[in-house]
Amino acid sequence: MSDTRNVLFLCTGNSARSILAEAILNREGQGRFRAFSAGSHPKPEPHPMALTILRNLGFDTSFARSKSWDEFAAPGAPEMDFVITVCDSAAGEVCPVWPGQPVTAHWGMPDPAAVEGSEAERHLAFAETFKLLNRRIGIFASLPMASLDRLALTRRVREIGTEGAGAEGATARGA
Repeated sequence: MSDTRNVLFLCTGNSARSILAEAILNREGQGRFRAFSAGSHPKPEPHPMALTILRNLGFDTSFARSKSWDEFAAPGAPEMDFVITVCDSAAGEVCPVWPGQPVTAHWGMPDPAAVEGSEAERHLAFAETFKLLNRRIGIFASLPMASLDRLALTRRVREIGTEGAGAEGATARGA
């Protein structure tokens, strides 16, 4: 692996969770990681509430666009070191073949875009998703990448998917 590691976050719609994860890792991992996001069935655009959360926290959202995961499996696409699914639907789909045999992991979490209720309740769902992703990505970014062999690194990255997951973590672990 090179000094800068490429990470692809996948979700079905590429409108909320994966967009948030891309933004967080690009800020958190400055120079050490380059994050991307994509979806198996991308929405026309990122969810407005995901963009609002990011802007309110001082993130530049000019990068944000919903895109197909096919973009990252095509010739000439950046080779990924890690591919992480952040929704249960995308984890269960047949993914493209990623060049370079990246480490894969599943960090499933509820979809904040599916939450119904008042604007405050929906905003809270996005804020909670951001908080969980931020915690997981902080753990990921602090892993001693250079000192872990591939097997240990894969195990550690997959374990992060259970961080703060509660009942959803048990489902993601297959319990």
